[in-house]
Amino acid sequence: MSDEKNLSDDLNDMLGDAKEGAKKAADKAGEFAEEAKEKAKETFEDVKESASDFADGAKETFDNITGENKKVLAGILAILFGTIGVHKFVLGYHKEGIILLVLAVLGVFTCGLTSGIAWAVGVIEGIIYLTKSDEEFYNTYQVGQRPWF
Repeated sequence: MSDEKNLSDDLNDMLGDAKEGAKKAADKAGEFAEEAKEKAKETFEDVKESASDFADGAKETFDNITGENKKVLAGILAILFGTIGVHKFVLGYHKEGIILLVLAVLGVFTCGLTSGIAWAVGVIEGIIYLTKSDEEFYNTYQVGQRPWF
């Protein structure tokens, strides 16, 4: 019987050791989980800040590029197709674009007189657009919404 009692005691001791080991492992896993949670929170904040900085930089770059591209695009279109007012549509001046387009169409009935006026307006505006600085063009025609010359 003594062997059985010793075996039972040994099993109980082993079971106690296993429970204690499992409790220590669970506590350690909880500590790791807390550390991982804190690290994830820090990483998320860093990523969020980086994304915000990237978005701000991209917006600033896009704003600068958009202004310059519209200047060059509007200037070239004004010189090449100013008679029909394409450059006005690019800049968002739809009413003025329609006026130039109507002048060009009326040129068919007036032996080119009105389309000549539309052509002159386009060439003059194209030269003005291309000779202005990017900032001046942007402030005058895109922010200030100045439709003519």
